[in-house]
Amino acid sequence: MKKHTIWILTILMAVAFIGLLFVQVFYMRNIVQIRYEQFAQGVRQSLVAVTAHLEQDEARHYLEDDVRQVQTSTLMPQYLDEQSRRPDGIKYSFTTKTGLTANLTIEGNANEINKLQTGSNIDAHYRSVQDAYRNRYKYQKEMLDEVILNIISKASSRPIIERADSSRVKTYLRRELDTLGIRMPFEFALVNHAGTILYKSPDFRTAPPVRDNMFIQTLFPNDGNGPHSYLKVYFPATHDYIFSSISFMVPAFVFTFILLIIFVYTIIVAFRQKKLTEMKNDFINNMTHEFKTPISSISLAAQMLNDQSVRKSPAMLQQISNVITDETKRLRFQVEKVLQLSLFDRQRTFKLDDVDANAAIFNIVNTFKLKVEKYGGSISANLDAMDAIVNVDEMHFTNVIFNLLDNAVKYRSEERLLTLRLSSRDLSDERLEICIEDNGIGIRRDDLKKIFEKFYRVSTGNLHNVKGFGLGLAYVKKIIDEFGGQISVESELGHGTKFIIILPLSKQ
Repeated sequence: MKKHTIWILTILMAVAFIGLLFVQVFYMRNIVQIRYEQFAQGVRQSLVAVTAHLEQDEARHYLEDDVRQVQTSTLMPQYLDEQSRRPDGIKYSFTTKTGLTANLTIEGNANEINKLQTGSNIDAHYRSVQDAYRNRYKYQKEMLDEVILNIISKASSRPIIERADSSRVKTYLRRELDTLGIRMPFEFALVNHAGTILYKSPDFRTAPPVRDNMFIQTLFPNDGNGPHSYLKVYFPATHDYIFSSISFMVPAFVFTFILLIIFVYTIIVAFRQKKLTEMKNDFINNMTHEFKTPISSISLAAQMLNDQSVRKSPAMLQQISNVITDETKRLRFQVEKVLQLSLFDRQRTFKLDDVDANAAIFNIVNTFKLKVEKYGGSISANLDAMDAIVNVDEMHFTNVIFNLLDNAVKYRSEERLLTLRLSSRDLSDERLEICIEDNGIGIRRDDLKKIFEKFYRVSTGNLHNVKGFGLGLAYVKKIIDEFGGQISVESELGHGTKFIIILPLSKQ
């Protein structure tokens, strides 16, 4: 898959995820807004209902007070005495000028009722009953007018705490809220026109955490233009109540987030695979070039051996023999490099043994000295470690050191003679430190993090004589990890590179 195709798919998937998240957030926001509006409307209705209950209590208070006053007056006994003397047993009804219909039942014995039902006695008694009800209606109307007048003139002068005591307010609030399905804890307070709190519930806050949680209702708004008192109510758990309605959206967000993580991971893997494919292609190209040269040399030498004149010259035969031997070694070396790739695809079994690292490094230095001196360089070893016994596979340990030294030769600077320094020293935590330092061309900072990756090769600019597969340092890292050690690199472009290997000492 081409890189621009991956980018197009990435952009399309990103747009799809952004759109999906936007729709979910927009939908959730609308649900929260609607839920809050329903909640606020229900609370306001409850507060209006509480105010109506308090006004009804006010009217009931003055009616009861007026009844008590009437019971002690002279009119009431006279009215009751008049009522007690009326005959009963006959039902009458009449309508007042205001449209009020009154019913009357006359009770009595059968003889009296029969007398009342004959002649003029019925008409006279009917008129008497009408007059009595008319008088009663006038009396009740005057009493109600007096009650209304008392409410208008005296109600506003009563202390607001008496008119709306806390227990009744709390009871009415709870009942009205429960009726509308708002079963939430609430806090309330009664404040006067100046904002002074007259009473409050234990946990009431003048400034709730969320401003929209406070609801204010004017008490007794029909008192006129005088100063009013206010009932303030807020709900501490409004946030939980509102967002409980969108709890079903949480799994959707979780699944979307998981899909987003999978999508990002897939894109990263796709780019890594793309990069790995490019590296493998470079590897195959390099491998083809590296194999082609020794094969061509050996093939040319074989053709020369078929020449009779060449066979008669011992010097020429020796030269051809040397060419075949050198190219065979070179080819074998390249094959070994390729075989190192198997380390990354399957688990290998190492022949671990206690090895004296100082002795192994000393032998490697002596062997490698000829190759370094061939380029006019020098190699030295300062093996200061007193305890250098490590538990490693000696062959792979030797290959690790050879690879690092071979890289130092490959990436030497053309401006100065090559200098290689190897050292070892003891660490305080029973570990051995081995350093391999050169004065070559160095490594750029951007490449330092990638040099241990498989198939990765550092760019050498205009240097075209450096060949390889990008497996050497990956092999080194793999082997050191298998030995339970660590490897790090320090480098400065144009000045040289230093590899630091730390291995645990043998417990024996």
